Amino acid sequence: MKVLQVILALSILIVIHEAGHFTFAKLFGIRVEKFFLFFDIGTSKIFSTKGKWFTRLFPKAKDWETEYGIGWLPLGGYCKISGMIDESMDTEAMRKDPQPWEFRTKPAWQRLLVMVGGVLYNFIFAIICYIGIMAIWGSSYFKNEDSLIYPNELGVEMGFKAGDKILRMDDYVPENFGALQIDLARRNVEKVVVLRDGDTVEVYIDHSKIGEVLNTPGMFDLAVPFVIDSVMSGSHNVGAGFEKGDRIIALDSVPTPFIQDMKAYLATVPGDSVKASVLRGADTLAIPVLVDTAGRIGVYSQMPSYTVKTYTLLEAIPAGFKLTFSTIGGYLRDLKLVASPSTEAYKSVGSFIAIGQVFPSTWDWFRFLQILALLSIMLGVMNLLPIPALDGGHIVFCLYEMITGRKPSDKFLEVAQIIGMALLALLMVLAFGNDIRRLFH
Repeated sequence: MKVLQVILALSILIVIHEAGHFTFAKLFGIRVEKFFLFFDIGTSKIFSTKGKWFTRLFPKAKDWETEYGIGWLPLGGYCKISGMIDESMDTEAMRKDPQPWEFRTKPAWQRLLVMVGGVLYNFIFAIICYIGIMAIWGSSYFKNEDSLIYPNELGVEMGFKAGDKILRMDDYVPENFGALQIDLARRNVEKVVVLRDGDTVEVYIDHSKIGEVLNTPGMFDLAVPFVIDSVMSGSHNVGAGFEKGDRIIALDSVPTPFIQDMKAYLATVPGDSVKASVLRGADTLAIPVLVDTAGRIGVYSQMPSYTVKTYTLLEAIPAGFKLTFSTIGGYLRDLKLVASPSTEAYKSVGSFIAIGQVFPSTWDWFRFLQILALLSIMLGVMNLLPIPALDGGHIVFCLYEMITGRKPSDKFLEVAQIIGMALLALLMVLAFGNDIRRLFH
């Protein structure tokens, strides 16, 4: 299911991205020779509208200006535009006399829009996804002002303690508890102010650990006190004397202020019995509790409340735009971290394997659309990077021409394209290497 979701998501995003280039090219009368999902290196293709069986069924396809198809190498897709130096490196065509329907003969502003088209479509698609998510499901999150943290080993090492309430990160007051970890990394935070046992404490951040923050999920778990909701039917502790609202604060005199502490202690005494210290109003009671062989006591705890915002379709439109642009801003901060070797954020770069691990193992429309929107933004932002072979490189060359009035030579563009493709190959090696390292560790 994860593999199918990755293939489906990337196929949708590639087609949308290339459709942006295709639409603007057609708008300005530029010939598009090929529109392919995946790469068709060599003569092998999974599907082509110029194939024999397709042209037998649809004879008019032979006269179509554009060949539509699916390649065999699933590492992207492309839109081959006449008179443009791209991934195909078709330098032979560039040596022929320029034609009026070619990319290279069009004004710089038209070529700029053709190159921006893919990124523009990716961002528009993300906006549509987020509008749909807001209109159907709304947004839900734990408010940071009502929540306490339960840090993992890395969090403790950095100076945080279970039960801390994060008040500020420098001058920033976080709202969403679930975004605390990524906010800490993205915002280059120097100092975090927390409320600890009634006092404010300053935790200074060691920036050499930012790479670990990015690569260690669950740094800030939600610290939840174990307040009893009900006893499971069939539980060994049905007649133990628990009441709704009781809070378990210790087991065998070992303090267990939060659910995480309880789970850790119960895991050490499977099949045994423990004495629970229970806070009921102003009284503290001692209740004997039986633990099953799985380290559970058969009691439901009360879940913490979270904030839910619902939107009408009209309200979802500005909310979708806002979420899209905030996500773009966040991803730009991520790229800034990756470009800083001292943070070791480059170790978090991943390939298709990492993307696959993000998807759930069962179909979930909410999660699928959420991930699809994020990947669309990532694809758009990545293509804006000023690297030859990416849209951003071509955009820089167009802007240079519009500002200076001088067009880069075809030879320069060819060399730049080769350099850009080499850089992308190195990036892919880094991404696959990181994924393989994570699989082994």
